[in-house]
Amino acid sequence: MYKLIKYRVDIVSQNLLLAFPEKSDEERKQIEKMFYKHFADLFVEMIKAFNMSKSTMQKHFKFNNVEVLNGILAHNQNVIVIGGHYANWEWVFSLAMLTDAPPIATYLKINNPYFEKMMLKNRGRFGGKLIETKNLRKVLAELKEQNEKYVLGLLADQSPQLHRTKYWRTFLGHGVPVFVGPEELAKKYNTAFVFIEIKKIKRGYYQVDFELITKAPNDFDNYVLTDIFIEKLEKQIQKRPEYYLWTHRRFKHKDKKAKIAHRLLKDDLA
Repeated sequence: MYKLIKYRVDIVSQNLLLAFPEKSDEERKQIEKMFYKHFADLFVEMIKAFNMSKSTMQKHFKFNNVEVLNGILAHNQNVIVIGGHYANWEWVFSLAMLTDAPPIATYLKINNPYFEKMMLKNRGRFGGKLIETKNLRKVLAELKEQNEKYVLGLLADQSPQLHRTKYWRTFLGHGVPVFVGPEELAKKYNTAFVFIEIKKIKRGYYQVDFELITKAPNDFDNYVLTDIFIEKLEKQIQKRPEYYLWTHRRFKHKDKKAKIAHRLLKDDLA
């Protein structure tokens, strides 16, 4: 992927330059190489997950404090777990073996029905539920009506479509649009808001810690919870940047907010 196919190498290099301009070319190149080693590991681990037993998965992917989630559920409050594309987010689906309510995750529909069926089977094999993203709000409303508990996992570090953007802020030094959906859902359904931090211990071995941000999301002004999440994710990335998913175009809309506002103002004046 790195030396022969050169899969998205230009994007990775540009992202690292934008995120770490203070580092030397040599330092960024080293992060780049380490990232692709980790990226290759992810592919192998994704395939391995198809036939891993529950005991093997628990040995390789340990949740240090799942009682944070179960303690909240025990008090009849649901949970939103928010994180980024860091370390191995795919294996988080094994959380279903340990929680007192089924974990829920969203996915974008895949055009190839074979690959979609394979993906759904792999991600749901330990008991989690997968919901197509466009149906999430409908399903959450149904769960509320039925008074069913859940743990909703959301990865909220990618770039929203500009026409749906409600909030801009800095991410790794650049002004970008950010998702506010997790915060909005937490406030609408009064769910606890929990950050997930995944640490790669060594090849094929990970540990997970949950950090409660709040049980009272409506006590926060708009976008404060989103800011807290982004700040925690930034610290995680800065500590070990090689484990972040640098292949996606996270900065593709960077610093466009002022340009968009200027264009809208010109339209209004016209």
